[in-house]
Amino acid sequence: MDFKFKLVEKEIQPTLSIRTTAAVEDLPMVLSKAYGKIMNYLSEIGEYPSDAPFVAYYNMDMKNLDIEIGFPVKQKLPMRNYIEPSVLPKGRYAQCIHVGPYSEIGSAYDALMEWMDENEYRSNGVAYEFYLNDPDNVPEEKLETRIMFLIE
Repeated sequence: MDFKFKLVEKEIQPTLSIRTTAAVEDLPMVLSKAYGKIMNYLSEIGEYPSDAPFVAYYNMDMKNLDIEIGFPVKQKLPMRNYIEPSVLPKGRYAQCIHVGPYSEIGSAYDALMEWMDENEYRSNGVAYEFYLNDPDNVPEEKLETRIMFLIE
């Protein structure tokens, strides 16, 4: 697959999220439950996401992923139980878009990390995935995922 890479500047972005751990094979269920809980809470307080849902990966231990699951929102919102206000940090990000099944996203990560290495960009270690369309409504081969790394 041919990927297009770019650097983007982002301002600090408030989010509402759930931080947890999960094995990679459990991600579909864990993500679905977390997104549902956050959307229910947003609906209860009359708020809406301001961008696509995301997952922040704080490690790459496939048996025990440390992840933050959430939605960007317009402003800091109150905490409820395990749903917490957070932020996507301000800074410069390297990004690319993967089109296709989530199970094939590894090639996009490899290509983006290679491009970053060639251009001497260093990540802070956190990978972000933004899910730009809904797997319930879009064929697997047309799923779009924006992958981003914050540059140090």
